[in-house]
Amino acid sequence: MADCFQGRNNSLGFIRLCLASAVVVSHASVLGFGEKEFGHGFSHGQTDLGKLSVYGFFVLSGILVTRSGKRLPLGRFLWHRALRLLPGLWVCLAVTAFVVAPFLYWAQQGDLGGFWGHSRGPFDYMSANWAVAPLQNDVSGVMAHSRGDGFGHSPSIDAALWSLRYEVFCYFGVALLAVTGALTRARRVVLLVAVVLGCYAIAPALDSRWWSGFSDSSYAVSFEIFPVMGKFDPDILIYLAFAFAVGAVIESYRERIPVSDPLAALALLTFLGGIFFGYFFVVGIPAFAYLLLWLAIRLPGPFRRVGARNDLSYGVYIYGFVVQQALTSLDFARWGFWPYLAMSLSGSLAAAALSWHLVEKPAMRLKDLGRARTARTAPQSAQPAPPGRTEAAGAAAGADAGRDRTLAESGSLTA
Repeated sequence: MADCFQGRNNSLGFIRLCLASAVVVSHASVLGFGEKEFGHGFSHGQTDLGKLSVYGFFVLSGILVTRSGKRLPLGRFLWHRALRLLPGLWVCLAVTAFVVAPFLYWAQQGDLGGFWGHSRGPFDYMSANWAVAPLQNDVSGVMAHSRGDGFGHSPSIDAALWSLRYEVFCYFGVALLAVTGALTRARRVVLLVAVVLGCYAIAPALDSRWWSGFSDSSYAVSFEIFPVMGKFDPDILIYLAFAFAVGAVIESYRERIPVSDPLAALALLTFLGGIFFGYFFVVGIPAFAYLLLWLAIRLPGPFRRVGARNDLSYGVYIYGFVVQQALTSLDFARWGFWPYLAMSLSGSLAAAALSWHLVEKPAMRLKDLGRARTARTAPQSAQPAPPGRTEAAGAAAGADAGRDRTLAESGSLTA
């Protein structure tokens, strides 16, 4: 992996876009037609297409964010993560609260009387949800007649945001490992964390081969770290953190992981077998992780150009649910599944393109803020480099740093 998985010479952008689009596809059956998500029956209730996509995001995030944590100092690492996550999220919340919700309210009521002064209005929605946790699901009651959010909760205008706080929790875990030096000097700690999480994750599945993971949560309580981030369900945290930790182990031991076609075929058979025959959470997530890695490396050239410069996956993920709820509220689902899905995907991609070009990409230009000044004021070494070697060494170092920076900054769910 260390030789093959570098820079932009991979299909990560294509895979991330497929995962984000798969979430939209999976939600279409729930939000538009009140049915189970795709894959629920095939897996005997263990998982579905949407949850598999989230697991995939967390695996890729574990690889790329761990690489970023090894390369950057703590402050810079947190700054990059915040820039990649928050500006796009905040604008999404604002568009939802001040554009989509009032339009839906007007379509339902015929006017906007009562919208702005509602007890759970748009300003309340912004103030409740700005810190990556959806603490208020609705805006002025526009989702009151919705089928729900597809997760057994009260109707939500953008329930897809539920996973962001769990990803942020994993970022803090990487930051802690970086501060203690485990990422660079004691990588066995990363492996130990993954093993412990894996033991907790697979223990219930050993008793029931159709164990459905965090949707069958056995915990009666949740916990808070910071009130603005909402409550964490321990079951959800364990399973998503395990997927993230598998990715972190892949990155930490990348020079020991072979890129093998027979091993990828075995991973595919293990993955499908776990879904169909049971015990998916015992063997399926590690197999899925290797399969994603193999695809990122082995897919041919045309796939590598997708998302290499314009990464729409995060935008599709955060806007997809809003687009679908709006279409459902306006009764576009009456035209049937395929027209509804086509409108859902095209609307999500359009919103994601605007988000990338107008918000996310400009925000990422600030990632090196302050670095140039630091470089200018850094003391120069009194010992000059040997003649003839300075230019070559600088070019090589710059190329290596550029490859790692490009890959590490692309980060999975928030990429």
